[in-house]
Amino acid sequence: MSLNILVLYTGSGCHLCEQARAVAEPVVAQAGWSLVEHSITGNAELTAAYGIRIPVLRTPDGRELGWPFSAGKIRRWLLATS
Repeated sequence: MSLNILVLYTGSGCHLCEQARAVAEPVVAQAGWSLVEHSITGNAELTAAYGIRIPVLRTPDGRELGWPFSAGKIRRWLLATS
């Protein structure tokens, strides 16, 4: 199993989350990472943590990048993560 998995925390009906996925997917793939989308909807713990912050990218070691982010910002963030 790859350790290069980013989680994109999203919510139902979140138009910013759709924009974040569109920005992140190509950058993440090009950098050799996988992107997994995880909805906070229906999860009280995740809603408490991310409810007003989504979309948020999170690395396996717990580093987070909150919206708004650009392709360039994601690239720099991933380089710092490697």
